[in-house]
Amino acid sequence: MVSGYTAYDISLDPRTLTELAALPGSTLPEVYAAVAAAYTAAAPMSSSSGAERAGWLEALATAVEAAVEDLVAVADAETGLGVARLTGEVTRCANQLRFYAGIAREGSFLGATIDSRTATTPDLRRIRRPLGPVAVFGASNFPFGFGTLGNDTGSALAAGCPVVVKGHPAHPQTHAMLADIARTALAAAGAPDGAFGAVTGFEAGQALVLHPQITAVAFTGSQHAGLALWSLAASRPVVIPVFAEMGTVNPVVVTPAAADSRLTEIAEGCVGSFTLGMGQFCTKPGLLLAPLGSGLATHIAEALLAVNPRGPLLTPGIAANYVAGIDRLVLGGAVVIGGVVDPGPGTAVSAAVLAAAPESIQPGSPLLAECFGPVVIVVEYPDTAERDRLLATLDGCLVAAVMTGGDDDPDAADLVGQLAGLAGRVVVDEWTTGVATTWAQHHGGPWPSTSSPASTSVGAAALDRFSRPVTYQNTPQSALPAALRDGNPWRIPRRVDGRIQPAEPEE
Repeated sequence: MVSGYTAYDISLDPRTLTELAALPGSTLPEVYAAVAAAYTAAAPMSSSSGAERAGWLEALATAVEAAVEDLVAVADAETGLGVARLTGEVTRCANQLRFYAGIAREGSFLGATIDSRTATTPDLRRIRRPLGPVAVFGASNFPFGFGTLGNDTGSALAAGCPVVVKGHPAHPQTHAMLADIARTALAAAGAPDGAFGAVTGFEAGQALVLHPQITAVAFTGSQHAGLALWSLAASRPVVIPVFAEMGTVNPVVVTPAAADSRLTEIAEGCVGSFTLGMGQFCTKPGLLLAPLGSGLATHIAEALLAVNPRGPLLTPGIAANYVAGIDRLVLGGAVVIGGVVDPGPGTAVSAAVLAAAPESIQPGSPLLAECFGPVVIVVEYPDTAERDRLLATLDGCLVAAVMTGGDDDPDAADLVGQLAGLAGRVVVDEWTTGVATTWAQHHGGPWPSTSSPASTSVGAAALDRFSRPVTYQNTPQSALPAALRDGNPWRIPRRVDGRIQPAEPEE
């Protein structure tokens, strides 16, 4: 590590491969300054009320919406995702920030619990406290929804943690613009200085993870990069948690009843799902298991040609990895059934449908590794026993689905149970792409889809990653966190002597 600029993040138009800008990486002193400011902000943010944090997040959401045209123009130039898609994603980003504002204001995420003194037990009061400064590594494929001001940043701020975001090199100008918006909006809303910081560059990201005042890491991206950050954090003298949401193969099982009754519908739905955003979704269906003789791969290939999806991938590196990934799948025993001819200029690639024999699916097979991009593999199973063997071979995943013949499908209940042991979210008769930001959402899954299977990066429970429980015993009122004091000054839901007490109305 050197103290000068270590590298440049190149802003590139993926449609034409034209260089748009070169942004210098953060220097080591700049990384340290960002973390120092975050550390200074940690104490006042920890003691802030949920209503205060909600105000910050709502102001940030409003500022993002106000800049939608400029944000979309910059992001479209360097991602090629399209104005319509990105405009919707800015709206999603703002809605997510407001959702987390609501979670902060409502207050049940604190888990405030009071057990009054009895003849045999002391006075005990438990609450979740913010960890401190959090390093966020945003995703390439969602510059707004999962990027600089995405779910990780929103949920960390709602939990009371300062954030230092390492910008993604796929869209450095978008990151810089969002960082400026965040600093200005949070300062105007009264958030402490240092509540939000930003750095750029590969070595800056390493320095961020290793900084002793960083208390947790949130990451969305590839398994290779996620595990690298996880290993780096584990090498610290004081190990910190890495909440990495990583790519995996998301399976979809088609039952015999579904194959008999709606094969064309399933094929068309599959094409819409696995080519959405040119397959650059972590929830993309990657492996379909269908009954032997159904011919599902051929039906999907025909539906693909009818749609003929085209568009660039985010970066030349992602495009090159996709092409190499298809080669690995073929070497692993898959056969190309159909694809898009002449995909176009820049980083455009061909969407493809592959088929493989059941015996090709074995532990360690390249067919079980994610190929990030618009490709799906179909495997036909001869019977229930082979279907179950195939499912038992798969790695943990973010989401899995079953396509049934209806509510009375005899295979549905068994498959839902099996998939629940494999995935963080199970979908029935809908496709896996898309993640709603709600109270009940879980966007995570068993290893290796995430580094922390009990955690989610989307939804109300996302705040849990950035706090830890502390119990106060025989502590005077003046020394207690406000949320645990008698009288419930924050008017939040609490469990008192074993009973839930709902939030108290404003006077």
